[in-house]
Amino acid sequence: MKIRKSTIIIHVIAWSIALFWILPFLGVFMAAIRPFKEIVYGWWRFEEFNPSLNFFAAALNNPSFPMSRGIINSFIIAIPSTIIPLLVASLTAYGFGRFSFPLKDYLFIHIVILMSVPQQMMVIPLFFIMGDLGLLNTHFGLILIHSSWGLAWIIFFMKNYFSILPVDVEEAARVDGASYFKIFYKIVLPMAIPALISAAVLQFTWVWNDFFFALMFLYDPHKMVATQCLSNMKGELHFDWQLLSAGSIIVMIVPVLIYVLLQKYYIRGMIGWVRKG
Repeated sequence: MKIRKSTIIIHVIAWSIALFWILPFLGVFMAAIRPFKEIVYGWWRFEEFNPSLNFFAAALNNPSFPMSRGIINSFIIAIPSTIIPLLVASLTAYGFGRFSFPLKDYLFIHIVILMSVPQQMMVIPLFFIMGDLGLLNTHFGLILIHSSWGLAWIIFFMKNYFSILPVDVEEAARVDGASYFKIFYKIVLPMAIPALISAAVLQFTWVWNDFFFALMFLYDPHKMVATQCLSNMKGELHFDWQLLSAGSIIVMIVPVLIYVLLQKYYIRGMIGWVRKG
């Protein structure tokens, strides 16, 4: 089979871009496994090469801000902050996609506008609201904030996906006497699994990587998430770059693994609503 020149050029460009993007990660990884004296003149120099996992162990067992505890706290917050908005937003998006009601278009426009509101604009009123409710410095309070913050974009995303699903099966089920809710969770949701997984991966990643909301609403060292532990591991007068590099890799490895494991469904969900069939 003949390979066209355009195919070769596309592959060369794609691999070049991939290599360009992965170089910083390689530098961080080398800093995490090699002593400082070996990388001080460039991590790409291998006159001496004595890799070690000691810095990962030191980051996980840091005496003041252990990454192991931060990882657990991040899971405690990220998992429900992904499931709750996904369930609520999917049901809401189905209502926008299948039913007609007064002010439907205006409500949906307001939801889209909410996607453009920056976190910094809302942090002060949120701080006072959470304080009045007694939810400051609690995991539950941060879960509520992340869940509500993710509703707007997930509704927008799922509504677009539901709009391309065939309605024939739903109409047949309705003729057979199925309720709207039964049609939703027995027919629509199984067909929307790629979109649900795509939204779940993105929401989990954003919550996992969040630092701003965690910084504003969590200040107990025992409740801090992984990103906060990573930031607090730096010293006041001295930065241990090997320790910080190891901590950075520990933080990023979880969303990377989730994306790798769910890549097939993620891609199908992301491109599914931009084409028919």
